Amino acid sequence: MAAAATMAAAARELVLRAGASDMEEEEGPLGSGPGLQEPLQLGELDITSDEFILDEVDVHIQANLEDELVKEALKTGVDLRHYSKQVELELQQIEQKSIRDYIQESENIASLHNQITACDAVLERMEQMLGAFQSDLSSISSEIRTLQEQSGAMNIRLRNRQAVRGKLGELVDGLVVPSALVTAILEAPVTEPRFLEQLQELDAKAAAVREQEARGTAACADVRGVLDRLRVKAVTKIREFILQKIYSFRKPMTNYQIPQTALLKYRFFYQFLLGNERATAKEMRDEYVETLSKIYVSYYRSYLGRLMKVQYEEVAEKDDLMGVEDTAKKGFFSKPSLRSRNTIFTLGTRGSVISPTELEAPILVPHTAQRGDQRYPFEALFRSQHYALLDNSCREYLFICEFFVVSGPAAHDLFHAVMGRTLTMTLKHLESYLADCYDAIAVFLCIHIVLRFRNIAAKRDVPALDRYWEQVLALLWPRFELILEMNVQSVRSTDPQRLGGLDTRPHYITRRYAEFSSALVSINQTIPNERTMQLLGQLQVEVENFVLRVAAEFSSRKEQLVFLINNYDMMLGVLMEFIEELLSPPFGGLVAFVKEAESLIERGQAERLRGEEARVTQLIRGFGSSWKSSVESLSQDVMRSFTNFRNGTSIIQGALTQLIQLYHRFHRVLSQPQLRALPARAELINIHHLMVELKKHKPNF
Repeated sequence: MAAAATMAAAARELVLRAGASDMEEEEGPLGSGPGLQEPLQLGELDITSDEFILDEVDVHIQANLEDELVKEALKTGVDLRHYSKQVELELQQIEQKSIRDYIQESENIASLHNQITACDAVLERMEQMLGAFQSDLSSISSEIRTLQEQSGAMNIRLRNRQAVRGKLGELVDGLVVPSALVTAILEAPVTEPRFLEQLQELDAKAAAVREQEARGTAACADVRGVLDRLRVKAVTKIREFILQKIYSFRKPMTNYQIPQTALLKYRFFYQFLLGNERATAKEMRDEYVETLSKIYVSYYRSYLGRLMKVQYEEVAEKDDLMGVEDTAKKGFFSKPSLRSRNTIFTLGTRGSVISPTELEAPILVPHTAQRGDQRYPFEALFRSQHYALLDNSCREYLFICEFFVVSGPAAHDLFHAVMGRTLTMTLKHLESYLADCYDAIAVFLCIHIVLRFRNIAAKRDVPALDRYWEQVLALLWPRFELILEMNVQSVRSTDPQRLGGLDTRPHYITRRYAEFSSALVSINQTIPNERTMQLLGQLQVEVENFVLRVAAEFSSRKEQLVFLINNYDMMLGVLMEFIEELLSPPFGGLVAFVKEAESLIERGQAERLRGEEARVTQLIRGFGSSWKSSVESLSQDVMRSFTNFRNGTSIIQGALTQLIQLYHRFHRVLSQPQLRALPARAELINIHHLMVELKKHKPNF
């Protein structure tokens, strides 16, 4: 059936296509019969032209002949008319069969129609319901928008009320005076923690009330009276407490650091007075200044008086100068001279007073020294006095800044109000002592003590003593220069012809100069000062001229040369001692080992060197890694210390020569059988290479 139907449809379509042109002529230009693909366009048709009509027919024929069905029919040789009838017959049969099927299914079709009608009714009701829902949703949406607007307005009102509540709460909390505050201020002792806590609360409430009164808050009048009474009570108790602590300073033998520590613990008391009762705060400050000022003056006056009693009885006088002979005659009523003038030109152990350990050592206790019959040079007394002054001044300055809440110029003014009288008294005492002081080494040591104490005060961040240090140096430097100039003048004015018998041995002036210059140079090298080296240069010129003048007094050239050699050898001996001091810091370990090893070898105990392998290895590697930087630092130190280039060059050359000799001796020690197999010997620096490198450090002027 399907194949027949397909063939019938194909035949029918073929017939319809074949007769398409005839049907178009009968229907006219507006017709559109079934089966036609598109209407014939006659817009420019010229019916008077036979040629055009024939061309159209040819095109239709050609198109039909190219159709697949037509080609298939032509190939089989079927008669188209017969085939067309057969197709129509089949179509009629199919149509009748379709009608019978439709009649058989008429009940089902009717049922389907009823169902479709029912569905249409249901869908119509659903459409009505959805329409109602849509209208309800639109009304709900408008209600939601209204509710959102109302909610936003309520949130704004809530935030405003909360803000007002917070402000009002702060205002009420700041104004309300709790019973715990009243009880603590009225009844609790000032040393109890709760009094301090409630005092801070009272200070905060008083500040809050003042602020609200400035804004015109009427509620402040309700608490102003209560706060004023509490403030008066607190001020009274605090005043009594602070005055009690200040008066405790006045008790004899009182360690005033204890009351100061107690006051620092309650430093908020003064802050409360400063903010609430400035008159009482000023009274407390003035009372403290007056009390401590008297205490410091009394203490230092007593300490200075007792301290000067343990000074050496024999001190340098104006006749104890470098050019004055030991046996010089003095007047009948003159004081006995210093037993040996050499002691005032020799440093000895006096230089230890500026060492770090001695500089900040505990102060001298005069009565203890007197019981032990101990005596000290002036520089030791000066150090003890000024270390006590430095320590107490630093503590006092820090206390003033912390307790009285001051800084900068205000702190300086308050500090000088407390310590000013003491500092002035100390300066007057120093000025009085220096007027009769002729010990240049003591004065120079005092200068370096002041320089170091000034650095310590700067490290402790206490600038209040800067002006005092400058005033002390302004007293010490001129006196030091005057004493040096007096020594220079004494050498210059010494007449060799009046010295009595001449001797080719070193002259006492030469010995004094050598020891004196070595002492000043060793002190000055720690903190170099050009003024000192200039004065020493002047002294050196005068001593050289004096030596030449004395040498000229000898009759023979041989005696002259012997005298010059002996005197210069004396100076060089001191110079070699200074060179050893120069080499000691960087190469002290090497020097000590070489001396010990040579001593063992001389005593025949070289076997003990076997236990020194680790020490020798460390010395070899340490020297190899640091000798260049050490030599460079040494050269710079010497050139800073000696402004006379010739002296500086000689000292550097002597130091380098001494270093080469030392390292050569070290090589000889390591060549001993006990150390010959030491692996570290391969790291030794060649002597010739060392000499070449050291020549590079030789200064050229």
